[in-house]
Amino acid sequence: MFKRKPSNTIDCLIGVTTTIEGDVHFTGGLRIDGKINGDVIAEPGAVSMLVVSELARITGEVRAAHLVINGEIIGAVHSAELLELQPKARITGDVFYKTLEMHGGALVAGRLTHGQPAEEPVLKLAVSKA
Repeated sequence: MFKRKPSNTIDCLIGVTTTIEGDVHFTGGLRIDGKINGDVIAEPGAVSMLVVSELARITGEVRAAHLVINGEIIGAVHSAELLELQPKARITGDVFYKTLEMHGGALVAGRLTHGQPAEEPVLKLAVSKA
């Protein structure tokens, strides 16, 4: 009756000659071959796939359900489902994942953490009035 969109299709391409200054928000599938100076964030809870080719460079935080990385990311990486680090992947930053597939040659300069990071604790101070 109704067809669900497959989670492994690419809806948009950011080409190799494209440079974006600013954040990118998306749903569905996105392939990046160019350069982005800003965060790349999929809509939370939505089906999303991000492919970062070996020609791509992202300087900023990256968040998606399914990530396939073969390029360079300088910033934190958050994968809600599957993170695939291919041989030419280079990440400088902390990586948070649910499932990880890492090929030989992939480099991560940061912490690898299974699961999503806990929220930062909030310190509350009580002030007494005298």
